[in-house]
Amino acid sequence: MTIAREVKKKDPFTPGEELLFCALGGSGEIGMNVNLYGAHGKWLMVDLGMTFSGTEYPGTELVFADLSFIEDRRDDLLGIVLTHAHEDHIGAVPYFAADLGVPLYATPFTAKLVAAKLQEAGIDQEVTLNVIDHFDNFDLGPFSMRYVPLAHSIAEGNALVIETPYGRVFHTGDWKLDDEPLIGTPASPEELTQIGDEGVLALVCDSTNVFNSKPSGSEGAVARAMQAEVERHKGKRVVVTTFASNVARLHTLGEVAKATGRRLCVSGRSLDRIITAAEGCGYLGGLPDLIDPETAMGLPRGEVLIVATGGQGEPRAALARIADGNHPIKLEKGDVVLFSSRQIPGNEIPIGRIQNQLAADGITVVTDRQAGIHVSGHPGRPELEALYGWLRPQILMPVHGEMRHMREQARVGKEFGIPAQVVQKNGDLVRLAPGKPGKFAEVTNGRLVLDGDIIAPADGDAIVMRRRMAWQGAVMVAVSGRARSQDYKAQVAGLGLPLVEDYDAFVAEAEADVLTALGKLKGADRRDADALSEAARLAARRAAVRWCGKKPQVKVMLMVEGLEA
Repeated sequence: MTIAREVKKKDPFTPGEELLFCALGGSGEIGMNVNLYGAHGKWLMVDLGMTFSGTEYPGTELVFADLSFIEDRRDDLLGIVLTHAHEDHIGAVPYFAADLGVPLYATPFTAKLVAAKLQEAGIDQEVTLNVIDHFDNFDLGPFSMRYVPLAHSIAEGNALVIETPYGRVFHTGDWKLDDEPLIGTPASPEELTQIGDEGVLALVCDSTNVFNSKPSGSEGAVARAMQAEVERHKGKRVVVTTFASNVARLHTLGEVAKATGRRLCVSGRSLDRIITAAEGCGYLGGLPDLIDPETAMGLPRGEVLIVATGGQGEPRAALARIADGNHPIKLEKGDVVLFSSRQIPGNEIPIGRIQNQLAADGITVVTDRQAGIHVSGHPGRPELEALYGWLRPQILMPVHGEMRHMREQARVGKEFGIPAQVVQKNGDLVRLAPGKPGKFAEVTNGRLVLDGDIIAPADGDAIVMRRRMAWQGAVMVAVSGRARSQDYKAQVAGLGLPLVEDYDAFVAEAEADVLTALGKLKGADRRDADALSEAARLAARRAAVRWCGKKPQVKVMLMVEGLEA
């Protein structure tokens, strides 16, 4: 007798005797970085980030990469290694780490911020977080790794050197070159050259600033420019808005406050979290004693320096509330706000709105276009070329950028003499070795959004419906009565339609049209719920088109006796 057994098919995307790479986020976009490496049947994840929502996803705040590809293979996922603590690299951790069920790895500063996120989400007992000393090697299956410190706009920015059976990968994370980083000690050119001497198969590299023809600049230069700028505004209250995560910039502002005889005040919960984590890791040891906003407002205007969150125009952050006059910190005509940050693409309008509010009140606004009070945390072209020269990789694979950034970095790398360049996008499955490197398949990828308390598809029905309602409005139709006698009543209500004086007339006509359409139904359609609903929907929509030219979303509610399911 033959016993039928279910035969488990081999997963065509299980890595064999090869080295694979797949980005689920961060390739073809800036932010939301999620990268996978595969070898010998196992996967390694590097970073688990998110991005902030915009008008394309109304009613949502956070956007995540669709992780369904690796969720389906979580038994083969070994761990998640985090390069640094920016939200576009760790922001999705509290939403997905418990479900993925694998340990996290991070250096101390990053680990402190991640631990706080896990605790806030109530999953700190469910997720193992391993704190890695900056110089320790650690192994996960076929992967052996160590962190390499690089300068960035946050403490403990790191690259990863990933040793595999098929060659060494240098995964940069976010980085720059900085001779005066103020916080931390980046790897020297000699140390990077030694890594290159040992052989680098692939350089997986940040592409954000590839179009910049100059180096990104140093934090030391910012410190000097910041002090000069604050000194220019004697007798004025000065507010500085910067990225809360930039520990070097916070160190600078502490030193500037001491040098200019001002007390330092910080406003914003994210600043409080960063300062606590930084001090816990031995950074910001010389930060002066902080004062609260109420104390700051009691000091003469020229004796306080205020650091506030909200430089990207976030409506609930401290700077937006200051500009609106809804914050304990009050600014007067002649006071100064220094924007020690860059505009993240997509935030130009909200940033401009706040700057215009401040300017309208007579407050001086200074940005990095007027003074050297900010430098980028990403490498310009000269820095990329320097790294190419030190590491001498066989393959260059740009990540962390829009397609134009990644294509341009591939072009720069080719001109520099790197033998192979692989331009990929989210969902592309790339074989790095053995053989010629390149894409050979595509896997499930996309976007998810945090919609209230639910993680939902970014292109799901709810978001699509909201977009349509935002453009076209909505109409609600309620139908009651008896199907057999076709004795109906209809009520219509419009939402978001450009009707004012004509609204009542529109409602009356739409209700009449609905009743007429229902009265024309014949045979079985008179008792069919779908047929009644569709007839009412089309009648109400046509009425709206006649009255205002809009094609609204129409929702029909049936309270009719005698309908067939």
